[in-house]
Amino acid sequence: MSPGGGGPARPGRLAGKVAIVTGAARGQGAAEAELFAGEGASVVFGDVLDPEGQALEARIAEAGGEAVYTHMDVTCEDEWAGAVRTAVERYGRLDILVNNAGLLTMSTTEEVTRAEWDRVMDVNKWAIVLGLKAVVPEMRRSGGGSIINVSSLSAMKAMPWAAAYHAAKGAVRIHTKVAAVEHAADGIRVNSIHPGAIDTRMLSDAYSEDFLSSTAERVPLGRMGTPRDIALGALYLASDDSAYVTGTELVIDGGILAQ
Repeated sequence: MSPGGGGPARPGRLAGKVAIVTGAARGQGAAEAELFAGEGASVVFGDVLDPEGQALEARIAEAGGEAVYTHMDVTCEDEWAGAVRTAVERYGRLDILVNNAGLLTMSTTEEVTRAEWDRVMDVNKWAIVLGLKAVVPEMRRSGGGSIINVSSLSAMKAMPWAAAYHAAKGAVRIHTKVAAVEHAADGIRVNSIHPGAIDTRMLSDAYSEDFLSSTAERVPLGRMGTPRDIALGALYLASDDSAYVTGTELVIDGGILAQ
């Protein structure tokens, strides 16, 4: 019964589904893992920040959710295989992937080094290729699924810094559309999310407090976004509510792109 005794509790929007979320020890990924578990999904989530990931696993369990943390470097093909194996062996199937892990560095086109460029591309773009290669066979066996690639407003709106990050997120944007067309016949939907200014550790590590305050003032909705704002968008794309949505871009930016 529902808490108020007015009838049966509404099943979660992801009841019976199994999800993998990357870069999920904190920030957007953590919000996605918690929300998905709260909506009935069994969640395998990975990161390289083991203490934070293990603490999140305990927090989800305490709230009654089903989730397991695994150490996961998204640039490592073997660790992708391990995450998929964990999902299938523990929960029997795989329905959802959120490619959330990301890396932001601050260099202009003139300043960026080859090593920095390659590292940013590996984490933000090549990891998504590895993710698709790892999960698509299992999603086919499950009868379909939803893949959500977290891109950025930086794929749509240029700023005079973070050249490698902009390029990587732009590549995520168009590759999402390619994958959507390639896998539509498999019943696998592939979409991208484009966060704007979101209040996360990645942003606070990269920008000054004054810059972030001025950015928030320029957002039409008058505030920075939160990790939960992004998680709610991911929930829509992961759920059957978006069954006819593939190859599209969900911009979650408080109106910045509209200006």
